Amino acid sequence: MLDLARRVHNHNFGIDPIVRSLLDTDFYKLLMAQTILRRHRDVAVTFGISNRTTRIRIADEVDAGALREQLDHARSLRLSRGEATWLRGNAFYGRRRILSADFIAWFEGFQLPEYHLEARDGQYELTFHGPWVETTMWEVPALAILNELRSRAVLRNLGKLDLQVLYARAMTRVWEKIERLRKLPDLSIADFGTRRRHGFLWQDWCVQAMDEGLGSKRFLGTSNCLIALRREVEAVGTNAHELPMVYAALAEDDAALARAPYDVLRDWQEDYEGNLLVVLPDTYGTTGFLAGAPDWLTDWTGIRIDSKDPIAGGEEAIAFWRSRGADPREKLAIFSDGLDIDTIERIHAHFHGRLRIGYGWGTLLTNDFRGLVPDGRLDPVSIVCKVTHADGRPTVKISDNPTKAQGPADAIARYKRVFGVGEQDAMAVVV
Repeated sequence: MLDLARRVHNHNFGIDPIVRSLLDTDFYKLLMAQTILRRHRDVAVTFGISNRTTRIRIADEVDAGALREQLDHARSLRLSRGEATWLRGNAFYGRRRILSADFIAWFEGFQLPEYHLEARDGQYELTFHGPWVETTMWEVPALAILNELRSRAVLRNLGKLDLQVLYARAMTRVWEKIERLRKLPDLSIADFGTRRRHGFLWQDWCVQAMDEGLGSKRFLGTSNCLIALRREVEAVGTNAHELPMVYAALAEDDAALARAPYDVLRDWQEDYEGNLLVVLPDTYGTTGFLAGAPDWLTDWTGIRIDSKDPIAGGEEAIAFWRSRGADPREKLAIFSDGLDIDTIERIHAHFHGRLRIGYGWGTLLTNDFRGLVPDGRLDPVSIVCKVTHADGRPTVKISDNPTKAQGPADAIARYKRVFGVGEQDAMAVVV
């Protein structure tokens, strides 16, 4: 195992760039990019960074020169021959060639596009504009760079012994969580923690700890393609909110807007030939989405419950499947929003035996240093990178949690009308 304290103390950019490969991204980005390349090659979009933890003035903590250096380094990366071979030859979800030869050929010639960066009132305005299939690839590396630069800024003045104690405490915290996970029957859990990780080396350690502590029957793998390749674990993921957000923005009228979330899934089902069939229903409200869902969605494998209270969301999924004549015990519910061990235990106790349960564990696996340095300076912050415009039109996200809503007020009002979204209960966003 790597001596993390020594590596951090002896940090050198030439040895430890934050993003060291185009595969240092989440698998769902590649899957979505393939659909975008096939169907929406000419759509132009803008992505932008937003810090939802507004009390943290990220531009005061992260040096702009260091940020540009890391962003420019990421732009210099190209897919290596060995990485392309892994994508071509590896089986994902038990299926080979899930990524087509055309997509991999495109990826071999890909480089991250240009960016715009400036500081405004203690926050960074970091945006990416261009073809959708190119700009989408900035989301994960941009967030990883910002989060790790913030960690490095805090750690820079710590001595080697301070660092050894810090990482020993953090490792103990992770291992204690793993020991509690071992007690859960029929556990299926994966690492979803790339975007807001403490650092690449720490995420890599967490994956090794999960793999050793839980075993391959309970630890399903990691969303991070590079770590999956190096540690020989499964790469996992499906799709995200940006697909319905762009499809909806491109809709020409209210009727097309109402169809957009289902059009996404019809295209996805066709592109992946009946594989990777997990619905993400909350972009414009889970309740309305399920009420209007076409019959063919009943046959999909499962649902990802992301922004709704997990118990309420799971119960709503059970009611939906029962209303459509399906047995919930044969369906999969993946919980992924702000999970930590207490929440996982609560969900498991409530739903075990009633659903097939999976967990996508993110920030509080790969970045839980809460309280380990004074003033919470290593506590994770909720930084997101979202698509904001598509072909010049603003994108909108309603979510089941209005705290996560995005878009101009008039557009949000229209979307709520079209999708029948009523009053919503706001929940605090921790990560």
